[in-house]
Amino acid sequence: MTDSQKSDETAAVANDEAVEVIEANGAEAPSEAAPAPAAAEPPAPRPAPSAAPSPAAFAARPKAPAPVVPAAPAVSAASLAEAAKWGRAEGDGHVFLTLDGEEIAVGQYPGVSPDEALGYFARKFDDVIAQVVLLEHRVESKAPATDMQKTVTHLREQLAERNMVGDIRSAEARLDTLSTQILELEKSEKAAHDAVRASELAAREAIVSEAESIAGQDPAQIQWKTSSARMNELFESWKAAQKSGVRLGRSNEDALWKRFRSARTVFDRHRRAYFSQLDSNNSAAKSAKEALIAEAEALSSSTDWGYAAGEYRRLMDQWKATPRASRKDDDALWGRFRAAQDVFFSNRQAANEQIDQEYTANLAVKEQLVAEAQALLPIKDLNAAKKALQSIRDRWEDAGKVPRADMGRIEAGLRKVEDAVREAEEEKWRRSNPETKARTNSALTQLEAAIAGLKDDLDKAEKAGDQRRIKAAREALEARQAWLDQIQRSASDLA
Repeated sequence: MTDSQKSDETAAVANDEAVEVIEANGAEAPSEAAPAPAAAEPPAPRPAPSAAPSPAAFAARPKAPAPVVPAAPAVSAASLAEAAKWGRAEGDGHVFLTLDGEEIAVGQYPGVSPDEALGYFARKFDDVIAQVVLLEHRVESKAPATDMQKTVTHLREQLAERNMVGDIRSAEARLDTLSTQILELEKSEKAAHDAVRASELAAREAIVSEAESIAGQDPAQIQWKTSSARMNELFESWKAAQKSGVRLGRSNEDALWKRFRSARTVFDRHRRAYFSQLDSNNSAAKSAKEALIAEAEALSSSTDWGYAAGEYRRLMDQWKATPRASRKDDDALWGRFRAAQDVFFSNRQAANEQIDQEYTANLAVKEQLVAEAQALLPIKDLNAAKKALQSIRDRWEDAGKVPRADMGRIEAGLRKVEDAVREAEEEKWRRSNPETKARTNSALTQLEAAIAGLKDDLDKAEKAGDQRRIKAAREALEARQAWLDQIQRSASDLA
């Protein structure tokens, strides 16, 4: 029951207590306007509601001081008219309710007019109706249904006491309607609560499922930093749901928590095992790379340039094949390995530069030989060009080495002339090849025969005036003639 309902009920009870006490004691109703005189004679005891009190009964009663009671509240004419439909009041303050065609005594309010007495008991009914109206408004606005059925039961009990005047059956019918509506409201609230609970259960299940998915990954493939951060986020989401989410029931929450806790335990165990193994692997990788560094440092002072360079390539291949150590250790180890290489290759570069200075004179000789070779281009006399090129090659070998930086350029200059001579030789062979000549002559013979046949077909088509055959014969004749021209040109090249 809400605070407003309680205050209305308290006020009604407070107004009723004075009259009800009088009804129980048989005294007359109190008056709120002014207290009765202290010397006034007390009213005689009230007989049962079904019989009017006798004069002898009043005479037999001892006199007592009249109680001080509040006056009857003012009642509007409309309220009295409505109350008169459902009850009546006698001159001595007795009030009766008409219910289902029968009169029921509801109480007495002596010392006031019949209208005031009737109005008092009608006001009690109005107080109940006011609470009914308030409850109807609450149901209509879909307020929380908590304790609404208790309020309906309480109002039914008040109506059942038959101590008021009004349309009791109509009020009871309204309470029946309210009871049904409250049941529907309770069902609606339960459905909404169940939906929220189902949503919360699904959200909690999603947290657990994702945690189990993370824990179920292959420890060798998992991204530990990302997965650890996500597992922590899931744990914070779980705590937030436990703190402010809808309760899921102890059995559901316990089952989900056990799964979630198990997933976190598995994940933590795998992580510890992985990093323990990683530490072991890092230690082994560090030892292997330190051994490679020792070899690289031993070679750094070698002057056997070819052998040492090959060894460094071997060491580099082994370095790449060796698993990585921790990032910090691996970077430091690589720095040491690279430093040993740099010492060797710097020494070799210095030696090569010294040699290059000695080869500068050879470069001038070979540049002259390249110029002499390129003067043979284009090849006009193949035999003379081959003889001159051989002389150039002999002198090329005698000239010796050139600086490394110029080696590619010089070699490319001579290679250009060598390629031109070789192509000239291949072209000469292609032209003089008997098999090629035979294939060409055979193709010429076949094409000439085909062209002759097509010319006959064209003549026949022209005589017949068949345009379709004329067009086809001309197209075929033009194609064969084009092939013939091409083969004849190739045959002339082979001659």
